[in-house]
Parts: sequence; structure tokens; C-alpha cells
Amino acid sequence: MRKLLIALLLLLTACTAAPSIQVVPAPTGTPVPGGADLVAAAFLSAWERGDLAGMYSLLSPSSQALVERSAFIARYQELSQNGGVTAVHTQVRSALQNGDQATAVYEVTFDVIVLGPIGPKTMTMSLVYEGGRWGVNWSDGLIMPELAGGNHLRLDVRAPARANIYDRNGRVLAADEPAVTIGVVPRRITDLPTLVTRLSSLVGKPQADLQAKIAAAGADWFVPLAEVSKEFAQTNYEALNALPGVELRESYVRGYRDGVAAHLVGTVGPIPPGQMADYQAKGYRGDERVGLSGLEAWGEPYLAGTRGASLVILTPQGQISTTLAQREPQPARNIYSTLDYDLQVAAEGLLKSRRGAIVVMDAHTGEVLALASSPTYDPNTLVKPGVEAQTLAQLLNDPERPLLNRASQGVYPLGSVFKIVVMAAALEAGGYTPETQYTCNGVWTGLGPGWTKYDWKPGGHGTISLRQGLIQSCDPYFYDIGLNLDRRDPHIIPEYGRKFGFGAPLGLGAIAEDPGLMPDPEWKRDSLGDAWRPGDSVNLAIGQGYLLVTPLQVADMLAAVGNGGTRLRPQFVHHIAVPGGEAEDVVQPQVLGTLPVSAANLAAIQDALHGVTSDKSGTAQFRFVGLSVPVAGKTGTAENPGHEPHAWFAGYAPATNPDIAIAVLVENAGEGANVAAPMFRRLVEVYYKLPQLPLPWETPPPTPSR
Repeated sequence: MRKLLIALLLLLTACTAAPSIQVVPAPTGTPVPGGADLVAAAFLSAWERGDLAGMYSLLSPSSQALVERSAFIARYQELSQNGGVTAVHTQVRSALQNGDQATAVYEVTFDVIVLGPIGPKTMTMSLVYEGGRWGVNWSDGLIMPELAGGNHLRLDVRAPARANIYDRNGRVLAADEPAVTIGVVPRRITDLPTLVTRLSSLVGKPQADLQAKIAAAGADWFVPLAEVSKEFAQTNYEALNALPGVELRESYVRGYRDGVAAHLVGTVGPIPPGQMADYQAKGYRGDERVGLSGLEAWGEPYLAGTRGASLVILTPQGQISTTLAQREPQPARNIYSTLDYDLQVAAEGLLKSRRGAIVVMDAHTGEVLALASSPTYDPNTLVKPGVEAQTLAQLLNDPERPLLNRASQGVYPLGSVFKIVVMAAALEAGGYTPETQYTCNGVWTGLGPGWTKYDWKPGGHGTISLRQGLIQSCDPYFYDIGLNLDRRDPHIIPEYGRKFGFGAPLGLGAIAEDPGLMPDPEWKRDSLGDAWRPGDSVNLAIGQGYLLVTPLQVADMLAAVGNGGTRLRPQFVHHIAVPGGEAEDVVQPQVLGTLPVSAANLAAIQDALHGVTSDKSGTAQFRFVGLSVPVAGKTGTAENPGHEPHAWFAGYAPATNPDIAIAVLVENAGEGANVAAPMFRRLVEVYYKLPQLPLPWETPPPTPSR
């Protein structure tokens, strides 16, 4: 009989959908030895599973007569709703049975949001054999002794103020600013329908949402319903003050300094529905603003700090009688980004209304000093109370795509800047030397007379070396290299492209990125269903064809070329520190790999890149006349069918042992030397605090040059 009773109890209590659990009474109508401990165990097991209806069915008939099923269930639901209890763990320690009376001693451990495990608490359960079965004599003290007599449990969570985001020199990029929270205390509301209707009209939130928040709260809670500016609160003070139950409390809203570096700093907003459970498990109420993008999202654990909490017992009158457990909040930590505010402002100012991107990197650490994408947006409009959703919709529907971070997500053909990679492949795998000669007459027919290609310079460059070919950006020379390397192995250029960092993510973490595309024979076969042909290598040799790169990848490549061959992961965080404290976490350089180029060949490439800006035949030499800091770089004019070409200039400064690497991309701007190179120069002038030469579009334009 004991085994049968155990089986029935386990089977029946496992069914949470059943409204009740009926235990088969003993045939004789007398207590069954050992039956009480099984009922106690089943009662506690149902509690662990959250089967509150099953628990109620195990109460004695006299207890069920004293407490309604709905009231019983609501009493246990208070644990999670008001007390932050996420789970209970129980264990029967002993059970004594005396006739139709029994006593079970058990332990309960409560898992509480923020506080963690509380307990075990040792408690005693009384059972009675009544109505032909054992049942629990219930009182609310069985939940925990402190709740006896109608007391309630409440978890008070305390959050530290959100920390700030700074540039590398301590200039604020993001910080909290004063605002006003409109909320209610339910017990003080005298006319709920009127209050909800008027608040909905004032703050622009659906009535159903406001009612749901109020209904889910305790009678004496302050329920935040909307966050508004101080100006809004002052303007509407009389209307708000006329609604019994409404309270205005000082709060804060996120502010972003002039909207600078929006794509990297990011923004905050309401918790996404799919992440709500995870945030609530960490102690978030659910109505907070959290990081949604950029450093705000990446740094949420630092910027939000660690929540503290107190688990208290309230008397029926709402007074605190006991504190069961508490933990003090831990301060949030400021994020010091790698950005240089002045350089960032300069980069954004150069792009202005143009579409494009600029990246400035420390050539030896990978720290990103400036990351500009244009068009941009003002994150302040996304956190302005009352208009966030409307503003976001406008940005999402804007055909200029201001939310797109063109520095890390925009992909473009690289044009002649890719010749750096091809020169490396020619020197390392093609049998070329820096002095290998080629005669350029402006026309190239290596693929046959039906596939004639022309140089950007009418009449060509004459007989030149490979070094001069890069300096002068001679297309026929690189067409020829592409064909020769393809004959050796069509994988050579793609393999070198990947080793220079193209076609794969950089592993940025803080911001989204596009890996770009480094095409090869397998990709073309699998993606386009077509074979790789010599013409694909020829086009790739001048950075055209299917090649797609991001400006950040290009800056990363130029940093590696300039620093001696070490590829570094771009870094956006300089260090993290508590307010007023020393740096706690200082980000260290992360090496991604080494360029597949010998020291001698890399020196030849560096020399040629310096020649681009200093040699009389260099494609950008006229842009750097008079600059006191020698620089190295490469122009690029990337074809964009149906539109003007994209303008590139990428390089580093100084030309020897550089401090910074810079990539400039301007969409549909034509020749790289005419638009991108002057921007590059201006950034060098800003970085080194040099006199600034007027930009060419501010003066009569010079003679165009590739």
C-alpha cells in the first residue's frame, strides 16, 4: 500500500494542469503509517515546480475551507512578484506521526534576484488525517515564518547611477542629465479611469500599457510610467498635480555631447522584449533604459554597475518589520574610449554632408582615435522623452541610411589602394623585384584584342619599375601582374588579400561589422555558379571586380604596413575606472597576425608609398607639398558602375615608424587625390597641431590627377 501511495502521489503531483490532486484514502479509513511524510514531500515538490494548484489540493479539507484556492495561489505568487524569488529548493528533514496528527520538519532555500540564495530556513509543517486522507494544515507561516499573520515580502532593488563614457583624455561623450519621472502610488488613486486617460494623452503612451503597470504593482509602490524633460514637467505641472495619485520625481536621461561619434558611442533605450527575462534576473525592473548599440551596449555591465537589494518583511500596515537580507550596490564604472575628441570632431567635420567614412588608428596599438561615418545622426533625439519611437522610425526609413556605420559596415571596392596587396604578392610569389621593368603605353591587351584595357593616364607611364608602378598607380602594370599571378595560381592574390585582413571580420565586439568579400575561384563557383577566369584576377589586381572592403579594414591594413607587418585588432576602449578612481582595466593590444611579406619587400612597399606623396610622379604628391610631417599612402579611385567613382586615400604618418594610420573613403567623389587625400592631410595637421592648409574645395581646384 505504501508503494502504491507513493506512485499515485508522484504521478498526480506531476500534472500541473489538473485543478486538484486527490490521494486515494486508506481502505480502512484509518491513518496509514508513513503516509503523512509522503504528503509533506509531495507538497514541497509541487512548490519547487511551481504547481500551486497541486499544492492547494494537498491541503486538509479544514484548511481548504479557511482559504480559497485563488487566495492561496496569490499568496505564493507574491514571492516572485514582490519578493524577487526565482526558485525554491526544499527538503524534508524528519516526520513524526501520532494517530491522525503528524509533524514534518523541512528546509527551504530561496533564490532571490540580486541577493542569490537565502536560507536554508528550517520550518515545521502540521498535517492531519481528515476526510480519509492526509492533508496539510496550512498557514502563511509555512511559506516562511516571518510571513505569519498576514505579513508580506518585498524586494527593494537599488541601482547605482549610470556611469559616463569619455574620450581618451577625459572629455565627456555620454552622461546622464536631469529629467523627471512621472509615476503613481496606486493606493492614492481616486479615479483610475480618468487618471489613465489623462496621463495617456499627456505622455503619449497607450492606456492599456499604463493600466497594466499600475495593476501589477503593490498598493504603496511608486510606479514609474513615463520619463519627461524638466521643461515638459514644468509646462504640464498643473495638469499632472490635479490627478490624485500622481507623483513627480527627479530622474535622469542620457545625454550625448553634440552627438559626436554616434556610431561608436551608441545609445540607450527600452529593454528589448526578447531580453527582458535576462535583465529582470539581474535585478532590472524592466522599465530602465539599457545600452542598445555601440559602447553603451558593449559596456552595459560596467556602465550600469551592480545592483544592490534589501529583502524585507512588511506588516499588513506596510511598515518594515524585518530585513531578511541585503546587499549594497556596487558603483558603476566609467568607460574611457580610445577616441580623441578633437580628431573625431575634425573627421566628422570633413565629411559633413558627404557620404563616406574616416578611420584614424594608432599604428602600434590598434587604438581607434577617430571613427566617423556620414551621414550620421544625433543620439540625443533617440533618448528625448516622448519622441524616441517617432525619431527611430524616421532614421530607419531615411534613404541615406544614417544608422549604418559606414566605417565598419559599409563595403566598397578598394580600387588602386589594393595594389599594395598585389605588389606584395608579386614580390613574394610572382618572381618580381622592386626594380622589375614594365613598359606602359596606356593600353593593355593581355586578355586579347577583344578585352583591351586602358590606363588612367593617356599615353601611359613609359618604362617603369614595380616601385614606380605603385607610386604612379599604373594600371597596365598591375593588369599584367594579375595575369601572370593567375597563370601561376589563381589563388595567389585572394590568399594574400585574406592575409592582409580582407574578407573576414576583425572581431570588433563594440560595434557591428561587415566582413566584406575577398573573392576566389571557390567563392565564384559556389555563389555565382561560374568558373574563375583570368579576367577576374586582372580586375582584382587593381582592386575592382567582386572585391569589397570596409574602411576600418583598410586602416588596419595600412597600420600593419607602416608598423613593420603586425596586424592589430582595432580597439575602442582605452580603460575602465570607477568615478574618481584609478584605471582598473587597461585594454592591451591584440595581435591578429603578421603580413606575409619579408622585411626587405615590406621596406620596398613602404618606400613606394612614401613616393606616392613625395616623388614628383606620385599621384598625391601635389596634395602634400609643404607638409612638415612626411607621410606615406596610396590613392584609390574605385569604379562604381552608374555613378561617380568612390574616392580613397589610405596611409600613415610619419612615413617612417608611424604614429597613426588613416583611411578616408568618400562615396561617389571621383578621384582619390582630389577629395580623400586633402582630408587625410587635414587630419595629419590636426593630429600634429600643424598649420592647416585650406581644403581644395575652399580654393580654386588644381589640375586633376589620379
